[in-house]
Amino acid sequence: MRFAIHVQGGPADGDCARAALDFAEAVLTAGHELARVFFQGAGVHTASALTVAPQDERDVAVAWAEFGRRHEVDLVVCVASALRHGLLDEAEARRYARGEGNLHSAFQISGLGQLIDAALNADRVVTFVP
Repeated sequence: MRFAIHVQGGPADGDCARAALDFAEAVLTAGHELARVFFQGAGVHTASALTVAPQDERDVAVAWAEFGRRHEVDLVVCVASALRHGLLDEAEARRYARGEGNLHSAFQISGLGQLIDAALNADRVVTFVP
């Protein structure tokens, strides 16, 4: 079975991003495919290169980045949400004259079309909300 995951809550929103990561790992462990993970709303904070978790907590942002690289899964951040939440890649930072970007290199910024494409090419779309 092929899954797509839609994450709407970030690392500071309780267990949303953490539960989504646990589910993504379970999907692959069970032998299923993961088409894409799309972060939207406050979920875009998961892709920040500047997020630092408290020492006694799992750093879910780093864990997502490692997961994406290890399994070669697309980690896509909604451009509208990213801009609204102050999350920029290098191109967007230049475009809006904001200095340097703060998007973790394991993630990419793109539009809602990426979520639609993932949904069309997946058997199931699972959404995680705070």
